[in-house]
Order: sequence, then structure tokens, then C-alpha cells
Amino acid sequence: MWILGIESSCDETGVALVRADRGSALPVLVAQALHTQAAMHEAYGGVVPELASRDHIRRVLPLIQQVMAQSSLSLSQLDVIAYTRGPGLAGALLVGAGTACALAASLGKPLIGIHHLEGHLLSPFLSADPPSFPFVALLVSGGHTQLMQVDAVGSYVLLGETIDDAAGEAFDKSAKLMGLGYPGGPALSALAAQGNPLAFALPRPLLNQPNLDFSFAGLKTAVLTQTLKLGADLEQRKADLAASTQAAIVDVLVKKSVKALKQTGLKTLVVAGGVGANRALREQLQAHCRKLGARVHYPEPELCTDNGAMIAMAAAMRLSAGVETPQADYAFDVLPRWPLAQTPA
Repeated sequence: MWILGIESSCDETGVALVRADRGSALPVLVAQALHTQAAMHEAYGGVVPELASRDHIRRVLPLIQQVMAQSSLSLSQLDVIAYTRGPGLAGALLVGAGTACALAASLGKPLIGIHHLEGHLLSPFLSADPPSFPFVALLVSGGHTQLMQVDAVGSYVLLGETIDDAAGEAFDKSAKLMGLGYPGGPALSALAAQGNPLAFALPRPLLNQPNLDFSFAGLKTAVLTQTLKLGADLEQRKADLAASTQAAIVDVLVKKSVKALKQTGLKTLVVAGGVGANRALREQLQAHCRKLGARVHYPEPELCTDNGAMIAMAAAMRLSAGVETPQADYAFDVLPRWPLAQTPA
């Protein structure tokens, strides 16, 4: 079975094709193409929704053509078309949903709307070292930071989530306060490699609370305070502040993840989403999980950001697990706000 996936929830347009064979353990990624809008949004210091939507319109059809050319298949050979239904920017989501619906209708093929975070959650199954159910998942994607217990495809229990800023937002907003480029997260991480993570005593909100929730708004405020205090010395000590900021974020993510493993008794951790590509986070999670006798799994670095492969993969796994029936009535909607725990099983 051939499944085409389309992702357009924010500022990346992604298209991918996976093959799901009967009797095969996992679907296989056959071809993918991705366009990022980072350069376009850099001048504004963040994503401009209207510009994002217009760019998706320009990019999605050429990317579909590129993927089909890579696979040497014709559109008529597709079996299912999947798209990101939510959460995300409403206008951006509508581009992908409308394209998928129109394409499916023209071909007489069924389609599936996929939860963006479920795509991230299942993306490690595309890696060379896929996990096994059940596991704890740390989702750190854009405005989302969540810990989930994942028992099977479609069976998700929320263990904890951010009550204000997400980890990705903490990276980006702190980078902006320091005058770093956009996107801020990678820029801050690169600068942090040159600094001393112990130079500034920054807060770790909710770290010692018994729950598994997160809070990063206070950290952002502390970074602002330190930036203003540095004044003329900011440029000289910026690397130290970046390193200390990254250390605070990573410390919270690691210790909350370890606490989730201990509370659930599970021995497998999956980390997915853009922040999952952070090297410091990966190194510390590996070390802590090793001490627990647990294993940690990640998607390949290029699959940490938004992409079509994770959408096609999630659709294939939902179909294989029997928790999804593709629709052929071609009526669609999008859900800009959509809790993952409410994804139908």
C-alpha cells in the first residue's frame, strides 16, 4: 500500500511517500521533499501566518511532483492520501487539507487527517533503531511540551504538559532577547557550545514539584533580567548566558522525563519534535537512561522538524493497527487546537 503524506501546519511544507507491505513489521519511507520558510520569516523574527499560508500554496504541488518523480510512481498508483489536520496555524493547515482533499477526489482515493503531534510521536519508528510499545514520550515541538504514556497506536495518556511557554518557545524567545538570529533555538544552541553553563544561576520552574508539568515563562523573564544587567558586557558574556539558558531547559526536560519513567515503570523513552535534535538534551538523556537501565529513541535529526514522512508514517501505522478507516467523502476540516489525548483510537 502506497501512502502520500502532506504536512503544512506551520512554516515547513513537507511531502513524503511510504510503502506499507502486508506482513512487514513497519512501513518504509520511499521518498520525501521538504521546504522550510525560515529565511522568509527571518526578517520578522517569527512566523507570519499569512505569509506562511501563501508559501505553502506555492510549494505543495511542486513538492508532490518531486516526491512522485523520486519514487517513479504515478499518482494513480497511490492508495491513501494523508494530511495534517491539526493542531497548527489554521490557514496553513487548510492549504495541506485542501490539496489532499482535491487530489484524493480527483483520483478517487481515500484520505486520512492526521494529528501533527501523533506524527512526531511515531516518527522514531522511521529510524534505524525503532522503539517498541509501550513507552514514555517526550514531545518537544514548537509550542508543545508534553510527556505522554504511549501503550499502542492511538492509545495516549497525558502525563504532563507545559502550563505556559513550551521548551521550543523558551529557546526562541531567549535567543531573541539576546539578539540572536531566527530561528532562535538552533542559534542559541550553537552559541551555547562556546559558553559556560554554570555562569548564570537561572531558574528551573516546577522542577521539584511532584507533578510532571512544565513551565518556562519564568526562565524567559530571568534571561531578560540578566540581559539587561549585562548592558555593555552582553556581547562578551552572551555565550555564557546562552549556555546557562540551554542548561536550564535541558535540566528540566531530562529530570521530568526520568521522573515519568520511574512513575510509569516503563523502560523506554521516545523523544520527538524539533528540540529533540538538541545535542545537549540527547547526551544527558542517554546518560540518565543508561543509569536507569532504560533506552531512549529519537527520529533521525532530519526528521525532528516538521515533515511529510511523519504524517505518512502515522497514517500507515493507524491503518495497520486498525484504529483508522480512510474516508472517501472528501469533506474536510482542520483543528488548530486539538489535544493529542483526544485523537480517536
